[in-house]
Amino acid sequence: MTTIKDIARVAGVSVTTVSRALNGYHDVNEQTRQKIVRVAKDLNYSPNTLARGLVLNKSKTIGLLVSGLNRQSAKDHFTFEVLSGINECVSEQDYDLVLFNTNTSKQREKTYSQLCRERRVDGVILSGIKTDDPYLHEVVASSIPCILIDIPIQSDSVGYVTTDNVLGAKQAVEHLMQLGHRNIAMVNGHGQAFVSQHRLDGFKQGLAAGGRPYNPDWVVNGFFDEDIARVEAERLLTRYPEITAVFCASDLMALGVLKAANNLGIVVPKRLSVVGYDDILLASYASPPLTTIAQDKFQLGYEAAKLLIRMLEGQDNSRAVLLETELITRQSTTGNHV
Repeated sequence: MTTIKDIARVAGVSVTTVSRALNGYHDVNEQTRQKIVRVAKDLNYSPNTLARGLVLNKSKTIGLLVSGLNRQSAKDHFTFEVLSGINECVSEQDYDLVLFNTNTSKQREKTYSQLCRERRVDGVILSGIKTDDPYLHEVVASSIPCILIDIPIQSDSVGYVTTDNVLGAKQAVEHLMQLGHRNIAMVNGHGQAFVSQHRLDGFKQGLAAGGRPYNPDWVVNGFFDEDIARVEAERLLTRYPEITAVFCASDLMALGVLKAANNLGIVVPKRLSVVGYDDILLASYASPPLTTIAQDKFQLGYEAAKLLIRMLEGQDNSRAVLLETELITRQSTTGNHV
């Protein structure tokens, strides 16, 4: 197997120069660096990443910890798109990615810091973590660099990437009010999700901007689940037939509301307008196609990885990235004819 000694001999330089050139140090002449890289390629050199990691105390590996990753969650493709963004950025920066497999029982057996040390990761990206998740508190207290997706917490070692969830929800309500709707309900996620809290704030702000009062009886939790949202929407629409529009904190729950309306004989959008959030792939294939607040899930992942790598390499002091949202108008909303 080719070693750096072989490269040094062929290139006519010292082993130290080869090592520093291949590890990206800036004190090596660019012409010399290119020669060393060319020789390494000719000799089919493959670096011992484990040994290099032990020497530099860096593994060039990022961990991804996703909560709630299961067969049911695959339907909305949200996690997959975030993962795709993370993977592309990590690959561009010559890092590796490790997916942590964890759940509540495993968290009781192993702390966050233990998990990171065992997997030899330089930093971690967390997605789907609830506000009451024990790992969240460990992350904030730990010195291990971490980027949170959709959790707006930051410190010297913690940053986050999210979309403007307040503005996105407000845009949804403003769209419905511009169409003449005044009795607007909401199917939210749950109280342990930061995005639910922010989207509820945006919902309230949208109502207030349009001069409408907030009615807590018209807000139910669908737990980001299509079936739960369907059941809750059926109860809501049966109890309050005056509701003419529903804003949902996710497209998956909006699909549940469409099913609820169909089961109750309520025609969408003639009798009920529905707005979702996320713009998942299924949104444009729904019947009718779903009006939604789009967020770039791929970019969420890409920016999270980019921010973490910059943090690991000491390139930037920023700890937060806020992405924009966009209203996508389709056939599930129309003017209020009731």
